[in-house]
Amino acid sequence: MSRLTVVANIVAKPDKIDLVKAQLLKLIDVTRAEEGCINYDLHQDNDVPAHFMFYENWESRDLWLAHMDSQHLKYYVAATEGAVEEFVLNEMTQL
Repeated sequence: MSRLTVVANIVAKPDKIDLVKAQLLKLIDVTRAEEGCINYDLHQDNDVPAHFMFYENWESRDLWLAHMDSQHLKYYVAATEGAVEEFVLNEMTQL
């Protein structure tokens, strides 16, 4: 199995920044405890506070897919419905 790097860019609607941030912060500890999670780091843009980015490394794509199907991620999606303007996810391999 090869390691997977994921970069997820989330842009909140301007009036929903605090809501999205609070929900993203809830994901960190529970995700870091998941099998296969090497790191799961949340960032917020210094100039564009609505822009958040997760930088993640996983032991394998299969373990990341299990994360994507987790109950806490489903809760995040429901809690932020209509609050996210843009979501771009990149699956990457370190060279």
